[in-house]
Amino acid sequence: MGGRLALAAAAGRTRRPPPVLARRSPPPQHGLDWNISPPRPASMRLASLLPAGLLITALCPQAQAAAPQKIGITVGALDNPFYQALVRGAVQTAHGLNPAVRVTSLSANFSLPRQQQQIQQLIAQKPDLILLGAVDSRAIGPQVRAARAAGIVVVAVDVDAPDVDGTVKSDNRQAGEISCRYLARQLDGKGELLIQGGPPVTSVSDRIAGCRAALAQFPGIHAREGVNGQGSSLGGQRALQADLARFAGLGAVFAINDRQALGCEKALPPRASLRIASVDGSPDIEQALHRSGPIVASASQSPYRIGREAVLLGQRLLSGQQTARQVTVPVTLLTRDSLPGYHGWRSQQPPVSER
Repeated sequence: MGGRLALAAAAGRTRRPPPVLARRSPPPQHGLDWNISPPRPASMRLASLLPAGLLITALCPQAQAAAPQKIGITVGALDNPFYQALVRGAVQTAHGLNPAVRVTSLSANFSLPRQQQQIQQLIAQKPDLILLGAVDSRAIGPQVRAARAAGIVVVAVDVDAPDVDGTVKSDNRQAGEISCRYLARQLDGKGELLIQGGPPVTSVSDRIAGCRAALAQFPGIHAREGVNGQGSSLGGQRALQADLARFAGLGAVFAINDRQALGCEKALPPRASLRIASVDGSPDIEQALHRSGPIVASASQSPYRIGREAVLLGQRLLSGQQTARQVTVPVTLLTRDSLPGYHGWRSQQPPVSER
């Protein structure tokens, strides 16, 4: 209802100059800061930003039918390049659909209480669409239901969440499978492989399930359950330090994301022979693969495409179109051999098919 009223109001406004895109420098610690707007009266400027987040605004008179007028985003951590690319894909796609769109993007810093509060803040803003990168795939359910009860379409991104209208995520099981299969072959099908888990979200559990499925094809590989790396570099480093004291014969580590993998690298003594693979295909892993070291592979995600597809799915749902409720983005294995042809997260890739 709010989106249709805003659309009617927008149609009657006087034409204004086209929007000017400016990027502030330096960006804030926890994410990207975008301002997309033509000159406007001071009375229309926002008095303050929501805590731990950023505000992306665009104002112009023409808004396309069924395109979101206002979007809220809350994700794990906006200092993570993955979520920065995801938000960039969402913002640029939303602006292409409706130059008057306003997008508020918030960083939960992997804190469930903070994300619960952020969703309540977003509900108060009455957006048409919320993109949710849940920090806890189960516990966020009441907030999702509250948003939907307020008439807001909720699309989960990156990880599953209960009771959402739709989901856009990577094929995380495939990511775990291809990474662990590569490690097993690196070990010639025998030895000990540590699985380092992470936050309590479905993307992590799916990656671990995929890893275990791949290792089942190698009876000579013995999987060891590691300490939780908490999704961060420091967490991965501390977890592997503890596990090296528990398991003396480790030959490889599967870390559930690149940040943990980079932390694992720091935990190793010089000239260690242990091999590390992970999931993400981040710029930092690109750099790690350009040099010699223990990191040998990462299942590459496409966060920009996830953000783009989430907005497009949200638009279809707002329009009442019959559409698949889940979009799956495939992953590819990044190694030193495939590095020359890898375009990375910086590229703006075309949308994927609904699956």
